[in-house]
Amino acid sequence: MNGHRKTFSAKPVEAQAARRWWVVDAEGQPLGRLATLIADKIRGKDKAVFTPHVDTGDFVVVVNASKVGLTGRKLEQLKHYTHSGYPGGIKSVGYDELLKVNPDLPVRRAVWGMLPKGPLGRKIIKKLKVYGGPDHPHTAQGPQLLDAAGRK
Repeated sequence: MNGHRKTFSAKPVEAQAARRWWVVDAEGQPLGRLATLIADKIRGKDKAVFTPHVDTGDFVVVVNASKVGLTGRKLEQLKHYTHSGYPGGIKSVGYDELLKVNPDLPVRRAVWGMLPKGPLGRKIIKKLKVYGGPDHPHTAQGPQLLDAAGRK
């Protein structure tokens, strides 16, 4: 082959065997920076075997999502919009109220914005588990602590 090597492409079976579980404490973390860390982990971009069209990422469990931080005046000014599809069917909720009522939605929505859209993105987002409080039911998987605060 005259020194030419083939480009490595991860197989889905190989990627599934190397999956790990991580737990992240969202308390006081800026939402955007936390979302980039999570998106990189569940996509698998931190691994040497990363392949863009294969799900090579790990599972991420986020705890204390209700205490995630928003910089500036975003807590008062930022709104979450939903639309029923009917004329006049738009509803808006401020992020301060949204964190009380549905604390996993801001984190899930921020991470979804950083993932590829389509079948691969829909498969990847299922590896994100978000909980408003400090408890989660995934202790049997033995998740390792992912330090979001110490990241540079």
